[in-house]
Amino acid sequence: MALISSSSIAPISNTISSRASPSQELSFGGGPFSVLRVSPANPTAGSRRWVVRTPVAVDPKRSDSVVPAAASSASAAAAEVESETAAAAEKEKEDYEKLARDLDGASPLEIMDRALEKFGGDIAIAFSGAEDVALIEYARLTGRPFRVFSLDTGRLNPETYRFFDAVEKHYDIRIEYMFPDSVEVQALVRSKGLFSFYEDGHQECCRVRKVRPLRRALKGLRAWITGQRKDQSPGTRAHVPVVQVDPVFEGLDGGTGSLVKWNPVANVEGQDIWNFLLTMNVPFNSLHSQGYISIGCEPCTRPVLPGQHEREGRWWWEDAKAKECGLHKGNIQQQQESYVLNSNGSPSGTTTHEDIFDTQDIVSLGRPGVENLLRLDDRREPWLVVLYAPWCPFCQAMESSYVELASKLADSGVKVGKFRADREQKSFAERELQLGSFPTILFFPKHASKPIKYPSEKRDLDSLLAFVNALR
Repeated sequence: MALISSSSIAPISNTISSRASPSQELSFGGGPFSVLRVSPANPTAGSRRWVVRTPVAVDPKRSDSVVPAAASSASAAAAEVESETAAAAEKEKEDYEKLARDLDGASPLEIMDRALEKFGGDIAIAFSGAEDVALIEYARLTGRPFRVFSLDTGRLNPETYRFFDAVEKHYDIRIEYMFPDSVEVQALVRSKGLFSFYEDGHQECCRVRKVRPLRRALKGLRAWITGQRKDQSPGTRAHVPVVQVDPVFEGLDGGTGSLVKWNPVANVEGQDIWNFLLTMNVPFNSLHSQGYISIGCEPCTRPVLPGQHEREGRWWWEDAKAKECGLHKGNIQQQQESYVLNSNGSPSGTTTHEDIFDTQDIVSLGRPGVENLLRLDDRREPWLVVLYAPWCPFCQAMESSYVELASKLADSGVKVGKFRADREQKSFAERELQLGSFPTILFFPKHASKPIKYPSEKRDLDSLLAFVNALR
């Protein structure tokens, strides 16, 4: 869509500004177009620029007219056009794969500039209310007009709503909010209650409150910009490209390949994002100062502890492998996606993982050994046992502290063991061993039949040692 410079539209903008407040969106002419004021690259400049854009949720234009007399020739022509469109789409896909390689070493500012230049008013930034504000700052620095949209699930923290307001005022923009369908939300809550996700997983609620509203938003665009980073979730986002043909959602023209997804900060680490935000002195969500890193809906987000990965604050009651809501499903590695769908809790296919916690101080227990521990009311010595899966990144992250703990307890009279609780053992572990997510740590006291579950997600050496010393 063509952009209108401030010089060429000055008479119109002067007329409009005399009758409207700076924050209003104005409509004129026929069709679904609106005028949106956008701050210039220099925030102190007095001039304003206006862009003509279409709303995020505008449906693609369709023609329902039919000409019966030309049915046969029209059918042939349509087949030819369809063939040419498919070929063009394939070429476009190849071009974006090459572009992703070319831009892999580029700065976020360069990637953002390329995206805005290419798609103009048909691209928008997806803003989540967390550090995605970095995307808005990069867009401002390009000096180009830009659009921002966000998904309001109806269950965000009050701090997040105040942050939205601060961002709008700081950048002199209007965020385009997308809301879930009220009938779908009502049906979900009436049938399953307000907090069903604690019992049967977050996917259904996220599908109603986030994924479907996003799908509607993207149907009005040709491209979107996200804040995905490879280090956000190494298990699922490690191969996020800086630009790609979206493998899941459809854009304005409909069909596979009709939407392009840009990830300008894919190769940037979280600490570097924060250094940038602090340097530029931009607003940020006050929840970050309270220990929140990855911020979503209020019931599903909590602060993380020192040493924990940022995604451990999301959907903490579920297995580590389920830390995605569905917005970026297309970027989940196939290996990870396969075991998300595997009912026995292990990766499917031929992929293998090296075992972990391998040391002479840690006893590898099979199911018979664990069943013996459960049956004993009077053990010779207490046991500390970790229920783990070798492919779990959170089990891998605690390996060094657990191995060091086992070394310290080697001559203490406390036995340290491990039990692989995925695959065919998962249902047994859930039923008999209080397994909720990996890793789960259990202490079997010397004179008690039931094991005691380690209640914290702090898995450093000192915390684990304090737990053992309090119980042995």
